[in-house]
Amino acid sequence: MSVKLALPASDARGHVAAMLAGVGIATTGYEPGSRTLRSVLPDDGLTLRAFREKDIPVQVAMGNYDLGICSDLWLTEMQVRFPLQRIVRIGGLPGPAGEVWLAASASSGLATEEVPSGIPGARIASELPNLADLVGTHLRLPGYRLLTVSGSAEAYPPDDADFALLPAADAAPVEAMGLCPLWRVFRGGLALIANADALASKPLGAVLAKLRGLLSGDEPDASLPHTHHTGGMRREQRSRDVVRMAVPDGHAQRHTPACLAAAGLTFAGYDEQGYVRRPASGIAALEVKVVRPQDMPALVAMGVFDIGISGRDLLWEHLCRFPGSPVQMAVDLGRNRYRIGPVVDQAFPAETTAEALPIWKGLGRRVRIASEFPATAERFARDLDLDFATIIPVAGASEGFVPEDADLLVEGTETGTSIRANGLKMLDPFMESTNCVIVRSESATTRTALLDDLVSALRASVAEAVP
Repeated sequence: MSVKLALPASDARGHVAAMLAGVGIATTGYEPGSRTLRSVLPDDGLTLRAFREKDIPVQVAMGNYDLGICSDLWLTEMQVRFPLQRIVRIGGLPGPAGEVWLAASASSGLATEEVPSGIPGARIASELPNLADLVGTHLRLPGYRLLTVSGSAEAYPPDDADFALLPAADAAPVEAMGLCPLWRVFRGGLALIANADALASKPLGAVLAKLRGLLSGDEPDASLPHTHHTGGMRREQRSRDVVRMAVPDGHAQRHTPACLAAAGLTFAGYDEQGYVRRPASGIAALEVKVVRPQDMPALVAMGVFDIGISGRDLLWEHLCRFPGSPVQMAVDLGRNRYRIGPVVDQAFPAETTAEALPIWKGLGRRVRIASEFPATAERFARDLDLDFATIIPVAGASEGFVPEDADLLVEGTETGTSIRANGLKMLDPFMESTNCVIVRSESATTRTALLDDLVSALRASVAEAVP
């Protein structure tokens, strides 16, 4: 019987691979830089699978994997909301520690450990919604609102959030982001975790014996804030007398400056090589902020921004989840092209969705669909009349789910390299995604003429590029 071990596909991959190799645990296929996310090592009785770290506690708790190595942070984030899951933290492992800080803008008038309470309608931006919810409840913030983002929570105070709850090595990087670190909410490192039922019933002893010498009794430290601030906190709201534009960081950033330049727009501090969080637009009444493109459709719908450059796939995912959302595509910029479609095991006996459909319907059980786009995957299943589909939301590194943990993926790919490297193939794609301009159907800004000018310039740049 193979022991299933879940490992991080993050920057910790090199450290974890070296640590395992040092105690004699095979890591074939898990080497740093490898595109392979799944490997079966029958001679060692192991099945290795690389996940995004936030998915590892979920997979171990569900019993899909017997053991896992992940950060204490993501284990705690899950257990805050689901404390009764069948998961056991066996012990700490060597590796860098990380912290989570509650922070406010440097302009808030607060200082470290000056944590206010009772602020009505306080806004907390975080990629850790369970911990953020716990903090908001603990501080008795009446009517507080969580702004759940996919990352870069530091971008939102002071105009779009009063607080950010964000991971950082320590307080110094928080200050370097232009924030005031108010309270260290969490500190932890790497942990070895196990499914409680597997620990009691499966032969995990050989693997655990090799890891035992690495284990420590170190426990993560969680500390909810004490309130010490009695004065007022300076708070800001977005001005309706400006146009607010969101431009992307990450992978989408490399295509965006050229799109802007084609429309005659250049923002100081934002180019293919890097960015500052708030680039200077050089245009009166136009404010620009760099955020994750995944968050833009919701932020534009909420009126936080008036215009954004995101992806058609991300807009479609948002609209599948919220069909009545007031956000819409204004311009298809036509760059950053990639395909989205069903991805299956290379040995799957079909080459098209039409050929695959009777196979999926004939399984005699629920079809398991893993995706970073869960609403899109649900829409795909509904359109195919797959009545008994289970959607598995994942944070990324999805190629390793098929075939053991999912029957198919709904996945995007630009070149197909990672898909092929993991022994998979894409059937006929159902969407080609490009970057696009998104706006709100009813403007949140009073500067509608400026907003229209921006959209027109971007639309004209696309028209001029067509031969």
